Amino acid sequence: MISPKEKAVELFDSMSGIGDENHHCTTYVAKQCALIAVDEVLQYSKAHGFIGLTEYYEEVKKQIIGTF
Repeated sequence: MISPKEKAVELFDSMSGIGDENHHCTTYVAKQCALIAVDEVLQYSKAHGFIGLTEYYEEVKKQIIGTF
């Protein structure tokens, strides 16, 4: 499994590529999209008792907030 920081970068990079060749996401929008994706995973993992996954994505979320 990749580190939470690497996952944060991976999610941010995938979100910043949204758009066409003339309209790319801003850093703010890419960050918000990545956080929404992480929140979806957290909601699912908490609902199903996946403690390890929850802890991992809580750290990913911290990395997104602190890095971008």
